[in-house]
Amino acid sequence: MMAYVETWNRYLNSLCRVPSLDLSVDVSRMGCDPGYMRAMEAHLVMAYEAMTALEAGAIANPDEQRMVGHYWLRASELAPTDEIRNAIDTTLDRVRTFAADVHAGRIRPERAACFTNVISMGIGGSALGPMFVHDALGEPNDPMCMHFLDNTDPDGLDRVLRTIGDRLDETLCLVISKSGGTPEPRNAMHLVRAAYEAAGLDFSKHAVAVTGEGSKLDRVATEGNWLARFPMWDWVGGRTSELGAVGLLPAALHGVDIDAMLAGAAACDDATRTTSTRDNPAAMLALMWHFATNGRGEKDMVVLPYKDRLLLFSRYLQQLVMESIGKRLDLEGLRVDQGLSVYGNKGSTDQHAYVQQLRDGTNNFFAVFIRVLEAGAPDPEVEPGTTANDYLHAFLLGTREALSGNDRQSLTITVPRVDAYYVGVLIALFERAVGYYATLVGINAYHQPGVEAGKSAAAAVLELQHQVAGALNDTPRTVEAISEAIGRTDAAETVYALLEHLVASGRAVAADTGGPATATFRRA
Repeated sequence: MMAYVETWNRYLNSLCRVPSLDLSVDVSRMGCDPGYMRAMEAHLVMAYEAMTALEAGAIANPDEQRMVGHYWLRASELAPTDEIRNAIDTTLDRVRTFAADVHAGRIRPERAACFTNVISMGIGGSALGPMFVHDALGEPNDPMCMHFLDNTDPDGLDRVLRTIGDRLDETLCLVISKSGGTPEPRNAMHLVRAAYEAAGLDFSKHAVAVTGEGSKLDRVATEGNWLARFPMWDWVGGRTSELGAVGLLPAALHGVDIDAMLAGAAACDDATRTTSTRDNPAAMLALMWHFATNGRGEKDMVVLPYKDRLLLFSRYLQQLVMESIGKRLDLEGLRVDQGLSVYGNKGSTDQHAYVQQLRDGTNNFFAVFIRVLEAGAPDPEVEPGTTANDYLHAFLLGTREALSGNDRQSLTITVPRVDAYYVGVLIALFERAVGYYATLVGINAYHQPGVEAGKSAAAAVLELQHQVAGALNDTPRTVEAISEAIGRTDAAETVYALLEHLVASGRAVAADTGGPATATFRRA
């Protein structure tokens, strides 16, 4: 009996309730004692101060001398200049008007009566947020059918185009890229444009750009007289851009109530500005991440939303958290190799997938349960006195209990329902938690030098591929011989991988495939 009393008291003493949001965060199963929270209070004060400075317009991305203003997107009155405030308000009005005009047929395609489909081309923050919102809030009777191209995979692109089929003339294309040079959306644009031309259609009469002012894409859209151009600003990072034109335009076209989404985010921002840690759900999340991982990313965060509509939330959070927190250097320039790995599925699928390991395997994680109270649809009994949603809720509580029973940490976020308002709340909640956590561990959450390093490495590989292809002739040669011919014996393994790729695409011939050491290649 005493254990149950202690459990109940621990729950009461550690529950963070936000009545204004009808949201709660229960950290009672994290095993964090009050002494730890008291010891971290001075660090949290620094986090609150850093967040206040951020929202006031401090330079938070020193690599590029940029402010970080995604919080202004849902509260433009907080923007530090009239220029930024007007840009936010004007863009939001334009998004609303454009979507309404498309739905009403006032903006129409070249040959069809109205647009019925949207292809959204983007990568990273220009895709993960829009895809999550689409999956979370989509309904069968939505005014437009959404399709996403978030890779440079020709097979994936072909599948989307074949799905659209003869409705290409009814399809609106969004090309989303801040620089206009990002390979994935650029390549998708080229291939989709070719499909329009093959169908005898003018791509420009179906195309919209979401990009930075003066970018390569902006120039292409201007010169081609595309239907519209919407801005991406240098003070909004990709992973925090869902509540700018990047996410709001596809959401509005899809039929989502974007004003409700913005209202939810703004309300959560208000609630998470309090410096009373006990009442601040974002600060409590950041504190628990720090406690669970020793402030070193020593455990993974497993996101378990018990709702089909939140299936893609963990994918969205992977970029938001990992791109923000995964940093080699701290604010002092010292090597710290910080990070916080995120993965997840959904309940109750997770119980039939990897909960076995979570319960009985390596204790290298903490779980974040997302509990949604309302069924969201008719919920008749599936057996006397029990509905399908009863089962779903029982699976969540049961899984949480099973993990706790084997000393596995978890916290639970509870919201009443999944709608546009609460999608906005969840986005804002984790955005601010990331900001607070970054201060706690002393890193910059708002730059991503590793991403640029990966892009540069990929460009170098493509240049090497051109050299390899140029070195092929009618004489079969080994990998070592080809590598020596181009002066890249240091890259023989990569040369072999590129030769395999060229053979698969019909641009080279493998004359002898006895294995990497003896294989020979010639031009096709």
